[in-house]
Amino acid sequence: MQPTERLVSLDVFRGLTVAGMLLVNNPGTWSAIYPPLGHAAWHGWTPTDLIFPFFLFIVGVTTHLSLSARRARGDSDAVLRRQVLRRGALIVLIGWGMHAFPYYPLERITEVRIPGVLPRIGVVYLVAGLLTLNASVKQIVGMLAVALYGYWFAMTLLPVPGGCDLGALCLNDPSRTLAAWFDRALLDGHLYRGTKTWDPEGPLSTIPAVGTAMMGVLCGRWIAQKERPLLERLTGMFAVGALLMMVGLMWHWSFPINKGIWTSSYVVFTAGMAAVSVATITWIIDVQSVTWWTRPLVIYGVNPIVAFVGSGLMARIIYSLWKVEFDGKQVSVQAVVYKTVFASWLEPRNASLAFAICFVLFWYAILAVLYRRNLILKV
Repeated sequence: MQPTERLVSLDVFRGLTVAGMLLVNNPGTWSAIYPPLGHAAWHGWTPTDLIFPFFLFIVGVTTHLSLSARRARGDSDAVLRRQVLRRGALIVLIGWGMHAFPYYPLERITEVRIPGVLPRIGVVYLVAGLLTLNASVKQIVGMLAVALYGYWFAMTLLPVPGGCDLGALCLNDPSRTLAAWFDRALLDGHLYRGTKTWDPEGPLSTIPAVGTAMMGVLCGRWIAQKERPLLERLTGMFAVGALLMMVGLMWHWSFPINKGIWTSSYVVFTAGMAAVSVATITWIIDVQSVTWWTRPLVIYGVNPIVAFVGSGLMARIIYSLWKVEFDGKQVSVQAVVYKTVFASWLEPRNASLAFAICFVLFWYAILAVLYRRNLILKV
């Protein structure tokens, strides 16, 4: 049987990433989670630290495929650039709207967090889309080398104003890195409230994050070479991905793998793992035709913006805004549900995981209704 060129695996990979994001972002309690479902304390990585770069990688893959399809339909470069600018700006605005919700008190707007997950996705999509639109593979590789090596040199060899004489000496302290200095210099008062002195999606670390999407673009270009047999393309993706993982792990010795500052080694390692994952999933689905397990992930994968924004607003409401009286105290609705439905009979970590799984299933039910009605939100 000839493998199909309609690669359902890309939707599955995106859906797996989005569902994983909801799972790790919404535990029953942050004080009781299994280690793989939490971020690394600083240097190093866990499965949770793969979710965001995997999403940016698939953004790069689908950006190339989407823009190529539009160009084949006759869209000019000017039209494609406007599309990239419009979509990137809209994603950023949606992210800021989520950060400011529920728009009171006024400080939620005047002191809104400017960096963030959706704003970073929007900026990365916009920059990577424009840079790679007409660039050759050699030009993209050159831009990647400049960005990743330049970031490495800046973060390790330059002094940090008011911090230390050599950036490498400050990498173990999140608030003393060059990226943290830029965060405060450019966006003081509009940073992540959990850290205040630096932001995990700050402006300087967004530069290598663009590199993650550009590696996805290169993967998308390879996937799109339909003159090559699919199995040959998958073998190439797997081999290059494994090589990138090895290079990233070796780079870790001098520039540690770190999501918080999106180090160059983190870019190379996670892009390699994403390529291996996409190749493996595509081989299972589109070559071996083992598809019985894909529908739930496809449902998540075709409506990622609804899943992310809707679940984020819901979490804001039930975790912090909606309070009820429980045991004589005002507590969040989420805490009441967690304590009565899950923690009353399960060990804390299992209860916390069960709540997160139910949260994912709840949003799967919503997305399944939208899928059946062919309601797909695209920005």
